[in-house]
Amino acid sequence: MLYYLSEISTWAAGKGIDNDILKALNVFSYITFRAICAGITAFVLSLAFGNLVIRKLISLKFGQPIRSAAEVHKLHELHGAKKGTPTMGGVLLIGTVVVSTLLWAKPENPFVWLVLFSTVFMGGIGLYDDWLKVSKKSSAGISSRMKFGLQCLLAGIFTLFLLLNPKVSAIAQQLYFPFIKDPVLASMGWFSFIFFLLVIVGTSNAVNLTDGLDGLATGCTATVAATYAVLVYVAGNIKAASYLQIPYVAYSGELAVLCVALLGSCLGFLWWNAHPARVFMGDTGSLAIGGMLGSVAICCKQEFLLVIVGGIFVIEAMSVILQVASFKLTGRRIFKMSPIHHHFELSGWKENTVIVRFWILSVLFALLGLATLKLR
Repeated sequence: MLYYLSEISTWAAGKGIDNDILKALNVFSYITFRAICAGITAFVLSLAFGNLVIRKLISLKFGQPIRSAAEVHKLHELHGAKKGTPTMGGVLLIGTVVVSTLLWAKPENPFVWLVLFSTVFMGGIGLYDDWLKVSKKSSAGISSRMKFGLQCLLAGIFTLFLLLNPKVSAIAQQLYFPFIKDPVLASMGWFSFIFFLLVIVGTSNAVNLTDGLDGLATGCTATVAATYAVLVYVAGNIKAASYLQIPYVAYSGELAVLCVALLGSCLGFLWWNAHPARVFMGDTGSLAIGGMLGSVAICCKQEFLLVIVGGIFVIEAMSVILQVASFKLTGRRIFKMSPIHHHFELSGWKENTVIVRFWILSVLFALLGLATLKLR
């Protein structure tokens, strides 16, 4: 919305009006300036409305259900005190990202609306899931079949939007791998639906699994969001994309505003979510974040790079897959408990130790992902 202030500067220049204030409004045309402003806005809004949201969630008795001692005795000892901590804090994350984006992003950019739609849609699934858990006072929420069906619906809408847009249809169907400058597949065709579904579902579920300790998923999301802010910016700049030999994607540069807004929102949410957490993001936040990150990765054609940049999310998801597979095939467990952050807790690590060490690894994965830009 505030982007249009730059047009006042353009209009004044066209009319021959020499005014320093009007000239200064041209700064609103720069993605970098608006992205930074979006991040600051999201951070400030998170701090300003955090207490209000927490009090409202408490008054509605939206407390987080904790697994019973009969289910996991040791974990119950470690996390039993968190019972009743308000969940659904993801509404604060989603709200600040959406408001900041609407203020600072270029409104006519179609990718902005596509990613916002994906974020809110996935957040809506998570909100319903959290509500079921709270109302039933159980850790079980929405059925996996219903969740997957809704995620398929989102992937279908997402795919149609990209394939029917003539400006991005060709590039959207191409498949790229890190370290390789040319597409490994020139056109995925309607297989794009399956691929985009895997990216969105995989990312949202991976973030969801990571959200098990105070601030863990929030901090890791911040590093991934910052990294993809760089990736979408260079992908949307034809000179930078050509120099780095990465795919140029029209419209993608504007997604830097959303990514930095998510970064600012996460930092603000971490104010309330850091150990000991006063609020949890719940599935409302984790599914929305996963939907947003997956959508952004698709839009800038860096889907596989998300495996590196979001390395912590991948490790968390793989620990669950390996644990289930091992138990079903051999009757033995690889880890004391999955996701893997619980394994380290049960191995004697303090919760804060697990969180900070995972954050450190997340930063290293992000730097590794950025390093691949020069390895083509």
